[in-house]
Amino acid sequence: MIIKSSTMLRNKYNTISQLAHEKAEPIYITKNGEGDLVIMSIEAFERREAMLDLREKLLLAEQQRLAGEPTITLAEAQKRLKEKIHGKI
Repeated sequence: MIIKSSTMLRNKYNTISQLAHEKAEPIYITKNGEGDLVIMSIEAFERREAMLDLREKLLLAEQQRLAGEPTITLAEAQKRLKEKIHGKI
C-alpha cells in the first residue's frame, strides 16, 4: 500500500504521477493525517474496471446456472465462438 500526503501531491505531482504509472496500484492520499483520496493511473483504473465487469458477469452467469437456466458444454461454447470468429453466424 502506497500512502502519500496531500502536501506531496500538491508539491510533487509529477513524482506521484510517475509512481502511479510505475507501480500500477492505488496511491492513498492523506489530509491532516486522515485518509482523503485514492489516485491511480488511467491504465490501472481501466484494468480494475474491466476486472470488476468480468467478475459481475461471472457472478450473474453462476446465479443463472444455480437457478436452473439452460447451459451449454465447453465444446459447444468453443464451436459457437469459432463460428462467430469465422463469420458463419
